[in-house]
Amino acid sequence: MAFFWQKKKTETELETLDKGLQKTKSSILDKIARAVAGKSRVDDEVLDGIEDALIASDVGVDTTLKIIDMLEERVAKDKYMNVAELHAILKEEMASLLNISPDGADEDGDANVFDFSKKPYVIMVVGVNGVGKTTTIGKLAARLKASGKKVMLGAADTFRAAAVDQLVIWSERAGVPIVKQAMGSDPASVAYDTVKSAVANDIDVVLIDTAGRLHNKINLMNELTKIRNVMRKVVPDAPHEVLLVLDGSTGQNAFMQAKEFTKATDITAMAVTKLDGTAKGGVVLGIADQFNIPVKFIGVGEKIEDLQIFDKRSFVDSLFN
Repeated sequence: MAFFWQKKKTETELETLDKGLQKTKSSILDKIARAVAGKSRVDDEVLDGIEDALIASDVGVDTTLKIIDMLEERVAKDKYMNVAELHAILKEEMASLLNISPDGADEDGDANVFDFSKKPYVIMVVGVNGVGKTTTIGKLAARLKASGKKVMLGAADTFRAAAVDQLVIWSERAGVPIVKQAMGSDPASVAYDTVKSAVANDIDVVLIDTAGRLHNKINLMNELTKIRNVMRKVVPDAPHEVLLVLDGSTGQNAFMQAKEFTKATDITAMAVTKLDGTAKGGVVLGIADQFNIPVKFIGVGEKIEDLQIFDKRSFVDSLFN
């Protein structure tokens, strides 16, 4: 059983994560500092300030209320604490919310990495236009190839010429083959040809790009089902992963997209992109808490290596670093 990338982050990755989350952490910590300023104890006003800070960073109302409830219990016995102590408690409660165990091992074990025991390992990537879907595929392809995997791309978003062209550029940049057809071709046909070619060429991993029209268009969801069914004619248990890409800078809209896609198709993993340009990075906490689907990747920059495995402990540590 082979896993893609180690979960333990390098020093460079941690520095990149800290830099990418700078706007979010500044927003949260500055608001908390203002809420505590001049206070001798944690009262309702302080809790309201913390609640505002979390909601402003798009943690989400439900997840924020969970954190505030846990915080109230923690400070019930000792009303006084300084900013550093409050940060430490918040950090612990966020970790608890994300099921991070005290010994440093995540409760979900290796759920954040790929299992490549099946070959070809087929990943269908979904999401609305503009979230960074094709870029995420390109970065994954490059990193997979660098790790020694034989990768193939399938350009099944045949409704937009720009999508196919962009994927071709990424295939050239990553040095991996791509299967594509003419504009307007049947997306399921492209997916079928890609998987069939992957089997014939002993490919390890297949990444299938799909159309990203608005998530409330029922015909798009029907198309995704059709793609899934056609691929199974070649690889019976394909796709092995359905990765939903969300734009973290859209905040609560990312929640809505996740809700719509999880209703319409079987999402197995999520990637949250563009966190480096927003103060709404708390959306990752909310999504990880509210959906019973692992957030596997986060995007914290433009470089290929800035697409990182989502390590919950490192993420929470970085918010309070």
